[in-house]
Amino acid sequence: MIHAEETPSVNVPGSGTSTVADELEQILNSQESTGEQHQFQAEINQLLGIIINSLYSNKDIFLRELISNASDALNKIRFLSLTDRKALESNPNLEIRIWADPKANILKIRDTGIGMTKQDLMQNLGTIAKSGTKAFIEKLQKEAASSSPDNSLIGQFGVGFYSVFLVASKVAVTTKHNDDKQYIWTSTADNTFTIVEDPRGDTLGRGSELTIYLKDDAKEYATVSKLKELIKKYSSFIHFPIYLHEVRTEFEEVPVEEETASAQTESETKPTEDETKEEVKVEEESKTTPEKKTKKVEKTVEEWNIMNEQKPLWLRSPSNITDEEYIQFYKAMTGATEDPLFWELFSAEGQVEFKSLLYFPSKAPFNMFDFTQKSNNIKLYVKRVFITDQAVEELLPRYLNFIKGLVDSEDLPLNVSRETLQHSKLLAMIRKKLLAKAIQIMNELSEKDKTERKERKEKKEEEQEKKEEKKEKTLTKYEQFWKEFGKNVKLGVIEDDRNRNKLVSMLRFTTSKSTDEAISLEEYVERKKENQEQIYFVTGQDMKEVESSPLLEEFKKRDLEVIYMIDPLDEYMVQQLNEFKKLKLQNIAKEDVKFPNEDEEQKKKETEELTKEYDSLISVMNLLLKEKVSKVTISRRTSNAPAILVASSFGVSANMARIMKAQALGQEQSHMDWMMKLRTIELNANHPMVQNMNNLLKNNINDNTLTEAITLLYDTASLISGYDLEDKKAFTDRLVNVVTAGLSYKNAQAEKKGPSVEEVKATEVPSEKDEL
Repeated sequence: MIHAEETPSVNVPGSGTSTVADELEQILNSQESTGEQHQFQAEINQLLGIIINSLYSNKDIFLRELISNASDALNKIRFLSLTDRKALESNPNLEIRIWADPKANILKIRDTGIGMTKQDLMQNLGTIAKSGTKAFIEKLQKEAASSSPDNSLIGQFGVGFYSVFLVASKVAVTTKHNDDKQYIWTSTADNTFTIVEDPRGDTLGRGSELTIYLKDDAKEYATVSKLKELIKKYSSFIHFPIYLHEVRTEFEEVPVEEETASAQTESETKPTEDETKEEVKVEEESKTTPEKKTKKVEKTVEEWNIMNEQKPLWLRSPSNITDEEYIQFYKAMTGATEDPLFWELFSAEGQVEFKSLLYFPSKAPFNMFDFTQKSNNIKLYVKRVFITDQAVEELLPRYLNFIKGLVDSEDLPLNVSRETLQHSKLLAMIRKKLLAKAIQIMNELSEKDKTERKERKEKKEEEQEKKEEKKEKTLTKYEQFWKEFGKNVKLGVIEDDRNRNKLVSMLRFTTSKSTDEAISLEEYVERKKENQEQIYFVTGQDMKEVESSPLLEEFKKRDLEVIYMIDPLDEYMVQQLNEFKKLKLQNIAKEDVKFPNEDEEQKKKETEELTKEYDSLISVMNLLLKEKVSKVTISRRTSNAPAILVASSFGVSANMARIMKAQALGQEQSHMDWMMKLRTIELNANHPMVQNMNNLLKNNINDNTLTEAITLLYDTASLISGYDLEDKKAFTDRLVNVVTAGLSYKNAQAEKKGPSVEEVKATEVPSEKDEL
């Protein structure tokens, strides 16, 4: 409901008070000569350039960002007042007021928030004191260049104020903090800003007032209708009242003074006796008050109408809230432009009582894994009073830092502080329930995913039968979630011991039998081979690498499904995940791989016989490669490669070695070298190269050529198995030597046995062309 309020004693442009704007203009003009001029930080200049020149597709967002900033300022002073009663003495009202002057093309936004000191103005409106600024600006540049830029990025990084320059040619910020004088900050986005002490003194009491000089192409933002539209669209659920100043014209009935009756002319006929009696009778009957004459007069009415008089959404019954209301509240609370993926409003009872509304975004924030930045995604209320948005770490683990929403507690004290929050038993109980609910929501969505994918597959088959045109694949809700936040679930498996088993069921992987659709571990187990005791997986940098791995050859021949793990987090995750449904997770790049339905005794016997046959070669290789591997064995796998390099049970895979090398510090190098030695060369006894090397040893030929061949075999096995070469130059030198030796041998053989080029030509049959 929107209601009118009497105009407060604030300076409002128009209605006879346009001199206020003129007065400020005079101050700003003198400010250029008397004020302190400062340069914007380089990143701010870059940011302003992107905003002004690129992100012009949706100018409306500026009002959303400015109202959001005003709300933040009000929250800060309200929180301060919980411990400092004097904080609100300068102005007990916490509100936002917006008014415009269409004639002057000016828009004003005032809040009674905490205000800014002179130092605050320099820090908050001149620099970005945050890590990750460069990455943010690069992301913003990419978005600006795209066909549909994500304008919510500005608000995500806390620099929403600068969006005002989408519509402003000049901006003045008048601000008063309880601990400082009143100052005016002004800029035209020309790389500089000016700060001056307000010569008018303290006119605000406390808070900030933005005076926005609109560009010629932004005049619509000085109209009440446009402002109403934007406030309703973006800011309906702001927790402080937003008043919009309106000037309207109405007509009022006012009494008209009686005119003096004109004297009767002598020519008027005198009434007869009967007429006189009749008149007297009429007068007696109408002795009531005569009707006053009125006329309509035009009147100008000024009033402040509240724009957001809605009950807090989380206090209503979920059955009475529409999806549209949930979405509007989400956008108003977070400043996001896209709809949330899913959400849930719930109440907790028992030892601790609270209401919570959790939203799962449809898009991951660009700085989601920058854990040096404090997240403000969860807002904490106590009995409907906002306390803080800096308690996310106390409410949710960091792997769920993408969840947005609020918690409204009935039990926490109103004067709770950041320090007491960290040691609050009540908050610990809230955290436990909140975490359980978040995991439950994700689990329920994960369980629906299998059914939804099955239905999609059936629908696709029907379309193929009907020979309908192929439609683009529609992702399920959980597939969308996994695409954006799959890494978070994996991080949870690594970090959250207590909830690991629940999180594992949410994992999704592509496999050797399902490259276009990620499946769960449960689905893998359902379709495993009979007597299969292990869940096979292979790790790598990308899909291309794992699909072409020679380690897969044996599994493909046996029709065994292998999970593809191509995320660096996977390597750390499987270290915490030893088994699933009593099946061991087995990296096929390590030893101890077991194949189902295999005669273990027979295979062991065959391997022992081959080991005996190749004993000399194995002994020499163990001696030559003792600094590089732990042992040399005969492989029980079939492969087209002469040898493969696998890690021991406690060693590191090729992919993990690459990750560790990229992250290793100097003091960790010795540990890294030791881990790299825990590898085994598995020889392919059926490969000609291995057979020839073994024959040379049997014939007592153990010269430099064999040594080079063994080293080359090790290098080849390293490359095939995904390990980096330790000495690339030495490898290329050996390769050139071997190729050269091979060509020399061929040439020698050709000289002994083959005819010369001339002899070949002489024996050629002449062509018809030659005969002509």
